[in-house]
Amino acid sequence: MRLNAKQIVWLKVALHLAAFLPFVWLFYAANQGLLSADPAKDIQHFTGRMALKLLLGTLLIAPLARYAKQPLLIRTRRLLGVWCFVWASIHLTSYSLLELGINNIGLLGQELITRPYLMLGIVSWFILLALAVTSTQSAQRKLGKRWQKLHNCVYLVAILAPIHYLWSVKILSPQPLIYALGAFILLALRYKKFRQWWR
Repeated sequence: MRLNAKQIVWLKVALHLAAFLPFVWLFYAANQGLLSADPAKDIQHFTGRMALKLLLGTLLIAPLARYAKQPLLIRTRRLLGVWCFVWASIHLTSYSLLELGINNIGLLGQELITRPYLMLGIVSWFILLALAVTSTQSAQRKLGKRWQKLHNCVYLVAILAPIHYLWSVKILSPQPLIYALGAFILLALRYKKFRQWWR
């Protein structure tokens, strides 16, 4: 049974809630003292993981739509991509304000040089920014064939972001490895496309 347009609308509502409600929980947890002794790190890791989850969700839509024969699922991909950018922006903001402090934002450039994993993160953020800004239908019409080339850069983010996460943790745990494995599988599902590009 294929999903119809009305069901897709309700699915979009559910996805919006799934992307927004964790922010409500994080705000509540921070205000109620439910985080650990280092709440700044908790917030940074939580927001980064949310961005990664939404990135993987965005990449999952196309193969899921193809293999499950649900073409209308593609309509949910843009909202997941935009939410991924939102959470990545919150992640960057939380690092800048909570780690460096509002009066030391200028240190961010120095941090990028001394901590290479931050460079991977900021490059990923700029790519997501470009994708979010050009996610509208009007931008797609204006850019024409260049739009698809630009949005193929999401695959680069799918490589850089998990490496950023793996590199940033001091003690390697299963969680960053799971995200990296998920990204690898979702990229591997597109091997035919990558093989065409290589040729």
